[in-house]
Amino acid sequence: MAAAVGGALARLEPLIVEAGTGTGKTFAYLVPALLSGRSVIISTGTRTLQDQLYRRDLPLLATALGRPVTVALLKGRANYLCRHRLELNRQPGALAGGDRGVAPLLARVSRWAATTSSGDLAELTDLPDQSPVWPMITSTRENCLGQECPQSSRCHVFDARRAAQAADIVVVNHHLLLADLALKDEGFGDLLPGAEAVILDEAHQVPDIAAQFFGQVWSIRAVQILLRDLGAELAAAVVRSPVIVGEISIVEARLDDLRGVFPGGAGRHEWAALPEAFLDLLPDLETALADLAKELAAVGAGAGVANCARRATALAAGLGALHSLADEAGLRWAEAGLSGLSLHFTPFEIADRLRGYVEARPCAWVFTSATLAIGDDFAHFAARIGLPEARTVHIESPFDYRDQSRLYLPRAMPDPQHPAFAARFIDACAPLLEACGGRAFLLYTSYRGLADGVAALKARFPVPPFPILVQGQAPREALLTLFRELGNAVLLATGSFWEGVDVKGEALCIVAIDKLPFASPDDPLLKARLEGIRRRGGNPFGEYQLPQAVLALKQGVGRLIRDFDDFGVIVLGDPRITSKHYGKAFLKALPQSPVVTDAAACVQFLTERLGATRDGSAMAGC
Repeated sequence: MAAAVGGALARLEPLIVEAGTGTGKTFAYLVPALLSGRSVIISTGTRTLQDQLYRRDLPLLATALGRPVTVALLKGRANYLCRHRLELNRQPGALAGGDRGVAPLLARVSRWAATTSSGDLAELTDLPDQSPVWPMITSTRENCLGQECPQSSRCHVFDARRAAQAADIVVVNHHLLLADLALKDEGFGDLLPGAEAVILDEAHQVPDIAAQFFGQVWSIRAVQILLRDLGAELAAAVVRSPVIVGEISIVEARLDDLRGVFPGGAGRHEWAALPEAFLDLLPDLETALADLAKELAAVGAGAGVANCARRATALAAGLGALHSLADEAGLRWAEAGLSGLSLHFTPFEIADRLRGYVEARPCAWVFTSATLAIGDDFAHFAARIGLPEARTVHIESPFDYRDQSRLYLPRAMPDPQHPAFAARFIDACAPLLEACGGRAFLLYTSYRGLADGVAALKARFPVPPFPILVQGQAPREALLTLFRELGNAVLLATGSFWEGVDVKGEALCIVAIDKLPFASPDDPLLKARLEGIRRRGGNPFGEYQLPQAVLALKQGVGRLIRDFDDFGVIVLGDPRITSKHYGKAFLKALPQSPVVTDAAACVQFLTERLGATRDGSAMAGC
């Protein structure tokens, strides 16, 4: 892999590499990056991997190779303290009634702000991810005052960008890289013009993240944040205008009207299914925002109020653009959730646009992950990123799956839609859980399936002989830390626990997956992609739905064997893997573990391996 990456860097060409778990792919791209002498951007899927590369891997390899380089860590602006917004929200009268409870938090952040050199909010380890204080102490592309900010000379975001532009290697994440591609984050220059190579780890995430940036989003939350910021800016500028207060009231009333006619229920709602009363209110809200912008622009009360005027104008224009888009351009939908109501547009196809960005920059582009190919075929991923001619390399995992694992396909499982499926799945897993005393991930393809699974597990084990952890009980990283510490827990989860989770050793001996992970056919994002394939005469199931499900299953199964000493059983509860013709595609793509259909064989395998491990530990102790 290092040789392939080195060749791509030397020739400034695109490369796609699937490297199985345990290959050492991080070192395999870092070594040629360091030896190349080129200016390199490394983009990852998570902040955790960003920190690992910056704080551990790059310093270690640079020292070992005798190649000292300047390395910069750059995160999105939402990860850095904004001194101006902190001061703004600490002014008397700046906090509205519902926000006054965060005043002690703001005071604590202010004490930290006086001592931090980086402004990286990761230093505030006890500040919850969902804390309402976050938007009060960070900037966005929309509300940043740029060079007009009174704190511009002490701006942490500007300092981080300046360090990145002077570095040999810059470590970023996919959201930041694609924002830079699509939006050219204003006021701080581009990341890419000086780069000679871009290496994207966890690259399977790139197409979906790119679709977010190549579409459009408008949210009620953005309007609410604007109004809160506006109140603080008006207070700071000592502006008391009855006209502006009236315009603010009109905007708030239109937001209330919009929420009042929105069909209830969290989740995504197709545009065509939205009530006429809702759609008819959008032009009224657009007008209210535009009128507010005009009044603010006329006040002439400084950079902060002027910025709010520009944001109101942009929100009005964005709402108008979304409302007037032609159906042929892409898919529109509304989404309701904990953060409020948002309106979205996604183009049917993003591959051509992504290809255009890659070809416009004469540098090497390396895409790598453990899950990019279906067998040895990279056509699906390469088409999604618009690079079907790119060179591809497939490197198998060095782990001995035939010795270290078993693939258990329980007999006589009902159809996944059958009411008894959840209980039968737990029944199939129960002997294995009993043999291991827990030590399992039970991964579900939906939140409904997760809820049914929790109920079925508790019914099967009224007094569970192992700790039970459920996604949502605590933050993801806290649950994983607890799982590792307990050593015999059963974790039931969905979504984010299918990838990027690394549990080595005896704590995890079973990964059980309830159903084949086909995306929900009602998801508007999926519908947009399928419609795009239909429009060009393709086969949506064969070209998109099946390959995506196969790659998702590879991610889930990949949670089990993370090291040479790991062992365990993969359980697939969905009978379609053997009863449907497409099941062969899933089985062919998975690691070559021996397939068993008898729970007793799995119990024997787990019991023997656990016993051997404990005997080895005892001997080592002697």
